[in-house]
Amino acid sequence: MGRAGLTVDRLARAGAELADRIGFGQVTVSAVARLFDVQVSSLYSHVRNSEDLKTRIALLALEEMANRGDAALAGRAGKDALVALANVYRDYAREHPGRYAAARTRLTPEAAAASAGGRHSAMTRAVLRGYDLVEPDQTHAVRLLGSTFHGYVELELGGGFDHSAPDADVSWSRVLDALDALLRHWPEPDDGLTT
Repeated sequence: MGRAGLTVDRLARAGAELADRIGFGQVTVSAVARLFDVQVSSLYSHVRNSEDLKTRIALLALEEMANRGDAALAGRAGKDALVALANVYRDYAREHPGRYAAARTRLTPEAAAASAGGRHSAMTRAVLRGYDLVEPDQTHAVRLLGSTFHGYVELELGGGFDHSAPDADVSWSRVLDALDALLRHWPEPDDGLTT
C-alpha cells in the first residue's frame, strides 16, 4: 500500500489495531509505517512522533469507550446502570487490551481537554444520580468507581486472578453487588476531611 490515502485517522486506527496485537508500549511510528509499507518520513506529515501517535490512539480509545458507555447506559438507572458501565470497561479491555492501555495513559492538558474524558466522568455521574449522592461525596464515589473498575480490570488482564478460585467473573459480580450496596448506604463523614 502506498502513501495515497494516509490520514491521521487511518494511522491512529492502524496504531490501535497494532497496540491490541503487540501491546501499546511497543507501538511506534516505524511499526505503523511498516504496516502501510511506506517510509517513516511519509508519516511525519500526519503525526509528529511516536508520542503524538500514541496520544491519538488514546483519544480514539477514550472515544470508543465513551460511545459504548452512552449506548449501554441509555434507559438504565441504579444498579443496572452501574453494572452496564462497569461491563463496558471490562469488555472493552478484554477485546482491545492495547487500546485500553492507551486510554489509561496520562495525557497532556491540551489532549485531555480534547478527549472524551469528560464524557467518562459524565457517565459515571449519571450512574450516581440513581444513588442520590451530593458533592463532595459524588466526587469521592466517582473516584471509587474508577479505581475499582480499572484496578480490577488491570489485575485481571495481568493474570492476577488466574490461579485461585472462585472464577474472576464470580468475583466481578460480587464486587459490583458490594459497590451497589455501598452507594445505596453511603457513610456519613466522621472527620474533617470531607472538604
